[in-house]
Amino acid sequence: MTMGTVAAIGARTSVDGLVLAGVEVRVAEDPDAVRRAWRELPGTVALVILTASAAETLGAEAMEPAPDQAKPLTVVMPR
Repeated sequence: MTMGTVAAIGARTSVDGLVLAGVEVRVAEDPDAVRRAWRELPGTVALVILTASAAETLGAEAMEPAPDQAKPLTVVMPR
């Protein structure tokens, strides 16, 4: 059984430290960069950690569970 990877999307100051835990960090400082980072996530990502700002940019659709497992589970960091 292959385990998926973990990624984080958001401002550098909020996500940079997660690399020490093996998280694939995607620095995204503005809404366009957040949307691009979300679209470019590899299929191996099972969990995405979003900053609150990134979650707001992506909207509710990113938070909904995927019935077909096509998109990863998402969690939002507290402000």
